[in-house]
Amino acid sequence: MDSFIGIRFKKKTAKRFQQFSRTHFRTHTEAMAEMLDFFFYNEISPQERLGPTGRTIEASLKKRINAVIAIMRDMEKTQTKPTVAMIQSLFETEEPKNKPLILEKKFVEHKKVARFREKQKPNNEL
Repeated sequence: MDSFIGIRFKKKTAKRFQQFSRTHFRTHTEAMAEMLDFFFYNEISPQERLGPTGRTIEASLKKRINAVIAIMRDMEKTQTKPTVAMIQSLFETEEPKNKPLILEKKFVEHKKVARFREKQKPNNEL
């Protein structure tokens, strides 16, 4: 079994470390070893900022998604629906109403009665 050594920490920092260690690890030694390994293997310093957090990334994504939704709704209102209505009206198969042209004259067809008949020749005159 390894021996222990005492390290002096400020009371506030020691309490924070103990609380963190109890929630994530079995012992304080294991917690400290894992934290040191993390910084060593990832070649980062604890003083560096790793960039935006998950919450800030999520908030910016939500803003962009809302902007895209607004653009799509606007396109639907101004472009898609009117275009669909025009195309649909083109493909409707209603029979066109036959309206007579203004210049067209309406003639009523009557049976014309012949006023004169040709005289029929007798068959034996050939």
